[in-house]
Amino acid sequence: MEEPIIIKVSKTTFPVKPKLKPTPRTPSKTPESKYWSSFKTRPIDNLAFSIPSLAFSPSPPHPFAAAHSASLSLFSPRSLSLTHTISSFADVVSSLSFRSDGSLLAASDLSGLIRVFDVRTRTPLRRLKSHLRPVRFVRYPVLDKLHLVSGGDDGLVKYWDVAGESVVSELRGHKDYVRCGDCSPADANCFVTGSYDHVVKLWDVRVSDRNRAVTEVNHGSPVQDVIFLPSGTLVATAGGNSVKIWDLIGGGKMVYSMESHNKTVTSICVGRMGTQGGEEATELRILSVGLDGYMKVFDYSRMKVTHSMRFPAPLLSIGLSPDCNVRAIGTSNGIMYVGKRKGKENTESGADGSLGLVNVEEPQRRVLKPSFHRYFHRGQSEKPSEGDYLVMRPKKVKLAEHDKLLKKFRHKNALVSVLGGNDPEKVVAVMEELVARRALLKSVMTLDRDELGLLLMFLHKNSTMPRYSSLLMGLAKKVIDLRLEDIKASDALKGHIRNLKRSVEEEIRIQEGLQEIQGMVSPLLRIAGRR
Repeated sequence: MEEPIIIKVSKTTFPVKPKLKPTPRTPSKTPESKYWSSFKTRPIDNLAFSIPSLAFSPSPPHPFAAAHSASLSLFSPRSLSLTHTISSFADVVSSLSFRSDGSLLAASDLSGLIRVFDVRTRTPLRRLKSHLRPVRFVRYPVLDKLHLVSGGDDGLVKYWDVAGESVVSELRGHKDYVRCGDCSPADANCFVTGSYDHVVKLWDVRVSDRNRAVTEVNHGSPVQDVIFLPSGTLVATAGGNSVKIWDLIGGGKMVYSMESHNKTVTSICVGRMGTQGGEEATELRILSVGLDGYMKVFDYSRMKVTHSMRFPAPLLSIGLSPDCNVRAIGTSNGIMYVGKRKGKENTESGADGSLGLVNVEEPQRRVLKPSFHRYFHRGQSEKPSEGDYLVMRPKKVKLAEHDKLLKKFRHKNALVSVLGGNDPEKVVAVMEELVARRALLKSVMTLDRDELGLLLMFLHKNSTMPRYSSLLMGLAKKVIDLRLEDIKASDALKGHIRNLKRSVEEEIRIQEGLQEIQGMVSPLLRIAGRR
C-alpha cells in the first residue's frame, strides 16, 4: 500500500508584512479625547504679561475677561477678539469675578483695592478699600447680587456690602496668605477659602463667631485654588501637584486625590461635556492646569483622568464658558490659549453684538423607500443610508516581486530579491514567512557566494537593531555553522564576518555602559522617592 502524499497549503496573506514591527504606544482616540480636542485652540499673544485670572460672564453670549499686569481685557466669545481694555489700576490685577447677571465685574489688585465696573460701559462704580495687603481673590456669590467675598495676604476674609462700600463681616482664622475662595451654589451665605497654611475653611456669615469656620480640611500643601462642585456638598482643592475632592456634609472627609501633574497645580474649574439635544449635559468634569504646562480633564464620577493636553508654557489660570463652547487658558508668559468648539451656530451676531438672524426651517428632502420604483434605480453617486447593505468591489492588490516568488514557492529567489533592496522590514518579513514554512535554512544552504555575501552584509547592518535582533542574531549563528567552509574559502566573506563581530562587540559595550549608569541612578531615584 502506497503512503499518502501530504501537501501543505500555504495560508499566507499577501503582501507579507513583518510581525516584529512594534505596535504604536499611542492609544486610539476615545470619544472624550475627541470632544476636548474639538476645541480649536489659537494663541492670543498681545497681553505681554502673565495672566493670573480668567472669568466668564454667566449671561449669554458669555464674554470673558483676562487679568494681565495692571489691566483687564474683555473678549468676545464669538470672534475671540479683544473688545475693550481697562487700565485704570494702580497695581497688578490679581482676580476677576462677574456678578450672576453678568452686568457687573469686580476686580482686585495687589494694592489692596477692589473695584466694581459696569460691563457694558466699563464705568467704575465702586471702590472697596479695607485690605492692608494685596488682595488675591474676589468672588460674587452665585445667589446674591449685593455682596462680595475677598481675601488677601493679610490673612483676612472679608464679606462686603457692595452698595454701601463697607465690610459686613471680617473673618479671621487663617494663619497665612489667603490665596483663593469660592461661593456656594446652594447657599448664598456660605463660601470656602484656601490659604498657604494648607487649610481650606468653610464659612457661614450667619455664624456669630467670626474666628471659627463651620468646617475645615487640610490639603497637605499650600492651597492655590478651591471651587465648589455643582451639588454644593463637595469642594475641589488644588495645591502641590494634587487635586483633592472633599465631602463637606460628611464632616470634611476626603473623597479622592488626583495626582497626575508633575508640578504645582495653579487653577481648576468645573466644565460640562457640552450639550445634547438642546438639553444641558450631566457629565461633569474638573479641568486643572499647572506649572508643568499640562491641562488635565478629570471625571470625578469614575475617578480617572480622561484627557490630557500639553502647552508650551507654565499655566496659571483656566476658564470654561457656561455653554461649554469656549475654553481659555492663561500662561505665565502673557499668551492666552483660547479654544472654541467646532459646530454649526444657529444664530449670528449683528454689528452691535445682538442676535441678528433667526432660524429658518429648511424643506425636508423626500426619503426614498424600498417600495418606490426609483429606489432601485439610484445612481452610483447616491450615498447609502443607515439600513443599506453596501457591497464594495474588492481592491486589486499589487504584489511585489518577492510576494510573487513566494506564491510560486521559489523561496531562495524570494530571499535574494529582497536582500538586493534597502528595506530591512521587507527582508525580515520574508525571513519570518520562510521560518513559518520551515524553508529559511534550506534557502541559506543553496545561496552562492555572492548571495551569501549579501546576507552577511544585511546581518552586519541590522542584527543589533532591537526590533530585529531576536531573529537575526539566531540566524547569524546558524549561517556561520552551516556555511563555515565557504566562509573560510573566501576573503570577502571573512571580511563580512569581521564586520559582524565588531558590530556585536560594540553593542555589548554600549549595553554594559547603560547597565553601569542604571546601577548609579537607581539608588538616587529610591532616595528621592523616600523624600
